[in-house]
Amino acid sequence: MIYELRTYTLVPGGLRDYVKTYNELGREVQVGILGQLVSLLQPESGDLNELKFLWAFDSFEDRARRRAELLQDPRFTDFRKAVRHLLIRQESQLLSPI
Repeated sequence: MIYELRTYTLVPGGLRDYVKTYNELGREVQVGILGQLVSLLQPESGDLNELKFLWAFDSFEDRARRRAELLQDPRFTDFRKAVRHLLIRQESQLLSPI
């Protein structure tokens, strides 16, 4: 099992629009392909313009296969185009349980 922590830094005031668009266009396809969304978090301290997605995968290979499939899905492409103007930065950390 591996985990991926994806952090999205958004333009100030962009969080509400991003989440709304994610729920309308992105969530269903992303969860349907990637699988287990462990948590979607909004920090209450530090950088308040962030969203953190924690995903669980069986292995690195499982993650790579699922991400490749997601990036080929036109529904996800439409979602990415709809939120691109809200993003400042994206970060991905792969984590192993110990």
